[in-house]
Amino acid sequence: MKKKRTSFIFFILGILLFTRCSNEVDLYADYKDITIVYGVLNASEDTSWIKITKAFSGPGNALIIAHNPDSSNYPYKLNATLNGRVNSNDLPPISLDTMTIYHKLEGDSVFYYPKQLMYFTTEPLDVNATYTLNIENKQQTTSAVTPLIGNFTITYPFNTMDFMFDHDIKWNSVKNAKRYEVTTIFNYKEFLPGTYEYTLNLFINLKSIYTNPVQVSKDTEGGENMELPYKGENFFTELENKLEDIPNVQRWTGPVDVMISAGSEVLHYYIEINDAAANSILQELPNYTNINNGTGIFASRHSVVKSTKLSGATERTLVEDYNLGFKYKTK
Repeated sequence: MKKKRTSFIFFILGILLFTRCSNEVDLYADYKDITIVYGVLNASEDTSWIKITKAFSGPGNALIIAHNPDSSNYPYKLNATLNGRVNSNDLPPISLDTMTIYHKLEGDSVFYYPKQLMYFTTEPLDVNATYTLNIENKQQTTSAVTPLIGNFTITYPFNTMDFMFDHDIKWNSVKNAKRYEVTTIFNYKEFLPGTYEYTLNLFINLKSIYTNPVQVSKDTEGGENMELPYKGENFFTELENKLEDIPNVQRWTGPVDVMISAGSEVLHYYIEINDAAANSILQELPNYTNINNGTGIFASRHSVVKSTKLSGATERTLVEDYNLGFKYKTK
């Protein structure tokens, strides 16, 4: 793994996790072609996306330059491939194609919108493989390696999730993962007055039940018992803060979904270093990367979801002790 210092490289990261850029631009430096890669593989997804751009500089306002796609996109298609390897056996190489997507909104970052040029493949990935990304650009080859993350088990909650007391979300760590982030979603139905035909299926992200939703495993070997405590009373507080009792509107409780997103070691350190940099007053900070002959990251992730019912005691308390329109189900 290597750490580099850069003076004018802009990272286009909004498509996956966040967008961050360096404010230091040498307007008169000689241009140097630096390939920027951002890819996070997930074997459970039907499409793998990789963002490949280049560093840029030029005379004038850097923010204006950033609005021009030609400043960061290569004018030609790069030869990009994914090469998998399982137990010393090479898998057939996967060639990446290009596609322009239109998901980017104005205000997401200083970069151009709404179009984004992406490299992608719909070929299934082998979860047991380690993948090497190779990018051939004229006389230079840029590369990076990542293992994939497989499935893992959430051991608590079981069939119901209780908020009458404090508990721990529990799971077993998985090989090749280092960082785990827990999200808990409370689903509910909302009915218009006097009818069960017009229903809104709504949800609330229960962020406040966790002091910190991130846990880090001791290593990446897997099999470690992981726990994340949550405050039961904060469930009711969060609903009070986000819901109001609307006259004649009835609500029914729905399932509680616990999602745990696991990230590889590279992804973990990349996020940690960039979060630290965002809160630093230093002018020049190290850039963490695992890209050879380039910068950015090539990593992996995987998410599991466990859907449970709200415990009977929690539902009863919500219906009988809080004026939020929740009623017992009648059909």
